[in-house]
Amino acid sequence: MTDEIWKRDEVESPCVKICIIQPESRLCTGCLRSLDEIAGWSRMGAAERRAIMDALPARAPALAKRRGGRARLR
Repeated sequence: MTDEIWKRDEVESPCVKICIIQPESRLCTGCLRSLDEIAGWSRMGAAERRAIMDALPARAPALAKRRGGRARLR
C-alpha cells in the first residue's frame, strides 16, 4: 500500500505549529496568516487558499521589525 492513495489534490495549510499572534499586525508568526484566514482555511476553496499562499511572502517584513525585551521600550 502506498501513500498515493491518501494524497489529496488541495492546497496544504502553511501551518508550522508555531502559533503566536503578533499583536500589531495580527498575523501568526509561524505561518503569516491572519486569525480569520486560519479559522476559515478548512472552508476555503483551492483558489482562495492559493491567493493567500501567494500573499504570505510579502507579509514577512511586517514581522521582521518586531522588537522584544528591553529593545521594545526604546
